Formats: sequence, structure tokens, C-alpha cells
Amino acid sequence: MCGIVGYIGENQAVPVLLNGLSKLEYRGYDSAGISVYHDGIHTIKVKGKLAGLREKVEKDDKKSSHIGIGHTRWATHGVPNEINSHPHNSQNGKISVVHNGIIENYLELKNMLIEKGYTFKSETDTEVVAQLFEDLYDGDMVSTTRKLLEKIRGAYALGIMCTDHPDTLVAVRKDCPLLIGLGKGENYIASDIPALLEYTRDYYLLETNEIAVLKNDGVKLYDINGKEIKKEVYHVTWDIAAAEKGGYDYFMMKEIMEQPEALKKTIQPRVTESGIHLEDVSLTEEEIKNCRRQQYESFRSF
Repeated sequence: MCGIVGYIGENQAVPVLLNGLSKLEYRGYDSAGISVYHDGIHTIKVKGKLAGLREKVEKDDKKSSHIGIGHTRWATHGVPNEINSHPHNSQNGKISVVHNGIIENYLELKNMLIEKGYTFKSETDTEVVAQLFEDLYDGDMVSTTRKLLEKIRGAYALGIMCTDHPDTLVAVRKDCPLLIGLGKGENYIASDIPALLEYTRDYYLLETNEIAVLKNDGVKLYDINGKEIKKEVYHVTWDIAAAEKGGYDYFMMKEIMEQPEALKKTIQPRVTESGIHLEDVSLTEEEIKNCRRQQYESFRSF
């Protein structure tokens, strides 16, 4: 499963992004990357583990930044490689996006954008989000995000940066977890609490179609109609070890309770409006039909 971390504040973003992503490694992933603002959006990505990303970042001279987004990816659309890894940027380089979940109508949107002259580098549905945000961009992050939500269908959690607003980080979700960490002179986004517990114990838990606008001095929340809303702050009382277990007493109990969601996330990328898609599964139709019988025969052979 993929992981999201974002930071905006008075301190350096990169250490927070890398440390937060390391707390999400338990989810499993095949690639990782970050985007930061340094006289424009600067993106660093690798296939493989965070150790490789850390090494690449250390060699980079543009990593100084006070805003950034990071991601660990488990491949769904497109093979595991550096190009398909997140973050994904728009064609003009103004927009950078990290994304958990799936955009069900991405092919329809991609074809529409190609007709308008957009070109794509990756095989992912996430790049479609970045390009579409560029296409819809009206100068206002909240207004453009609302337009984006009218166009995309599926389950998603998004973190979005724009070079026109280097003091702003936007987050929105639908059916995928995303939370806002609240600090003093800095704020955060993450897909799970362990990523941020070292930095804050106070959070906004976003509901579906709620939009969060983060600046270093505060967070504003909006509904899908653009109306500002207020939410209670959720204060975490767990210690770090308990947080990594999701509040459960044991990792086994956490794994048991997460099985329905894990099954949903396994199946969901394969089910779209046009049917069930198994192109990436290296089994023939006949092998799939006979799976249960083969399993039964295997048991009989013992």
C-alpha cells in the first residue's frame, strides 16, 4: 500500500519527508520519491527502497526547501520504475501531486488531455491528476481542487503543490485515509499517524471531499462547495510503538482488523466501470478458472 507525507513550515522539509516515509515502510512499496519547492518544483524519485532515495537526495544541491510532498508507491498502474513512481508533475512543471488510491476514469481523462495537446511520461493514473489540475488551474488552489473533484471518479487521497503558491500545500481525500498534522509554525499531511507522531499529536481527520489548505501558520478546511468548515482536533495519546500498531495491543490484531481494507485495496484497482481488468496478472483465463480445483488437488496430494 502507498504512503503519503507532506510538510510546510519554518524548518527544512526533506528530513521530515524522509523520516515520515520511513515510518510507513511497513505498508510495503516498490519505489519512492519527493517533490520540494526550490525556485520551482524539484522532484527526486527512485525505484526501490528509501535508502536509495536518501542517497540520491544527499547528492542533490536543490534539496533546501520549506515545503514538500513525499510518497512510497506500490505499483498498480504501470510497472515499478522511476518514471511511474510519485510524485508526478504537470507538463508545465507548475503542479506536483502525490496520490493514494485509484482514478477510475483516468483513461477517459487522459485521452481528453492528449487531444488538447498534453503529453504523458508515465503509465499511471496519478499523472492524469497532475495534468488535469494544470488544465483546470484558475490561479486559486481551492477553486481548482473543487473543479478537479468534479472531474475525477474513484477512491483517492491527494497532496498537491503549485509553484504559483510556494507557501501553500493542498490535501483532499475520498475513501482513502488522509490526515492533517498540526504544529507550531509548521503543518503536515500523512496517510497514517505513525508518519507524524514524532512531530505532533494533534490532527484533523479529513472526511470525504474535505479540502485542507496548509500554510506554515495555520490550516483552513473547506467542503466541496468551497465553504470553510471547522473540525475538532483529534489528540493522539498513544506512544509511538502503539501508534505503529494502529492503537491495537498486538501487530497480529492490527493485521486481522486491517484485512477487509487490505482486500478492498487489492481488488479495487482491477475493477473499473468497463469491467474487471487482469492484464498485469500472469495467469491465463483457464488457470484462473481452475485455481480452486488446483488448490484442492494440491491438498489431496499430501
